[in-house]
Amino acid sequence: MDTKFSTAIHMLILISEAKAPMTSEQIAGSVGTNPSYIRKIAGLLKKAEIIESRQGKGGFSLLRRGDELTLFQIYCAAEETEGVHLFDIHRNPNDRCIVGRNIQPTLGGMFRGIEEKAEQELMRQTLQSCMDVMRENIRREQM
Repeated sequence: MDTKFSTAIHMLILISEAKAPMTSEQIAGSVGTNPSYIRKIAGLLKKAEIIESRQGKGGFSLLRRGDELTLFQIYCAAEETEGVHLFDIHRNPNDRCIVGRNIQPTLGGMFRGIEEKAEQELMRQTLQSCMDVMRENIRREQM
């Protein structure tokens, strides 16, 4: 399974909480990946005008506040799509079989309905929502 979406959220939380712009090397150390992967995701976030990179000093900074940035926007940027796509349907069912002939329209509508519900929830949640949950987890951990 692809991890671009969760990596993007991880990156954005780090960037939003940092006192100074963070480099891809610093972010990679927290995410547990290599800096080139971080730069790939950063390129997608930059293209979507979610972050900017600083020439000279190096590092990334947010262009929007966490409460203005929905998880749907982050998902679309990281996955390079305009909507949630969770399910694929096999492409070559046998048209001579009654199930094969009807499986694509049957599942297509059902799957799209589920994806629409996921989109609605991702539009409701923000980067700030993630940060609030994380702060609560940290608070509990420190008790």
